[in-house]
Amino acid sequence: MLLRAIDRFFSHEASGGILLMLSAVAALVVANSGLAGIYDSFLDARLGLMVNGEGLEKPAILWINDGLMAVFFFLIGLELKREILEGKLKNPRDVILPGAAAIGGMALPALVYVAINWGNPATLAGWAIPAATDIAFALGILALVGSRAPSSLKVFLLTLAILDDLGAIVIIALFYTADLKVDYLFSALIPLALLLFLNYKRVHRVAPMILLGAVMWYFVLKSGVHVTLAGVITAFCIPMTDKWGKSPLHSLEHGLAPYVLYFIVPVFAFANAGVVLQGMSLSALLAPLPLGIALGLILGKQLGVFGVTFVLVRSGLTRMPHGANWLHIYGLSCLAGVGFTMSLFIGSLSFDDALLMNQVRLGVLSGSLVSGLIGYGALMLASDAREEAEPEAAEAA
Repeated sequence: MLLRAIDRFFSHEASGGILLMLSAVAALVVANSGLAGIYDSFLDARLGLMVNGEGLEKPAILWINDGLMAVFFFLIGLELKREILEGKLKNPRDVILPGAAAIGGMALPALVYVAINWGNPATLAGWAIPAATDIAFALGILALVGSRAPSSLKVFLLTLAILDDLGAIVIIALFYTADLKVDYLFSALIPLALLLFLNYKRVHRVAPMILLGAVMWYFVLKSGVHVTLAGVITAFCIPMTDKWGKSPLHSLEHGLAPYVLYFIVPVFAFANAGVVLQGMSLSALLAPLPLGIALGLILGKQLGVFGVTFVLVRSGLTRMPHGANWLHIYGLSCLAGVGFTMSLFIGSLSFDDALLMNQVRLGVLSGSLVSGLIGYGALMLASDAREEAEPEAAEAA
């Protein structure tokens, strides 16, 4: 009975989002309990891989954020390549509406954040934090609505979130790169050249490519460029089809996805969502940093995604997703404001100070929670209205 219940849970579309939420709740509980000291000690524990005094030594939190999240971005890269070559991003006409909505949904939250933090140089670096959407959480909430929402909404949200991730990767590459060490960057070109050669030869075995990707990750990390790019570039070098017609990319994506969804992302959430609530009052949420993030996710995402969609549909440039109404689009725009994983990740790149990071967590958690609740409520109301309208239309016919 227990095994059957576990199997049902992991087979449900919302399971990844639920596990992510439980990890965040666990982090909140631990960070505000007698276990807080153990929690902090674990995240600050230094782990190293050294050979003759050369190698890497970092605290556990950075191994999670730089190491495990490189695997997360590797999976995103696999998904992006598949979608571009044979999926939702293959036909440019299908990308216009969610693509424009994604751009609006990244620009408006950033503008809201900058407007609130203008004149405060210490916090302006976090402008990109509310620009991101968490695919697992957003799709998980949509999955809870179930078949009551039209299937076109899932396609719309998934395409928007994928393009949102692509935008986040570009932002990280352009704005979150430390001082460059050109010698390491040139060294990274060696494994990259070998990866491109293996991709050109359509090699079936992925183990050599993963090993080369790990070497490139090390050189990119040492160069000052953020290591997420190493994960994405390695993914784009995995062949879509090998010389026998099989797909190494599909096999790797299918095999890796459960580990990322059910282990890497929850571990990241547990390590990064521990908001310390002691001594915190309502005024803490109204500080420019958390307020800018929260309002960016809640208002900026709604205005950006819904506003762009409304203008394009009303002008006749694109069509509304099949079977959807404006309340559906509004609910989906709110779900895009669930930033969580990507927002926390960009926050960790923006600030080193522990106090500022606590404010980042507060803003991300509050903004994502409110966006998720409003989005779910709007989608349920839209689905109820749709179900009521269908019998009336049938009777009229």
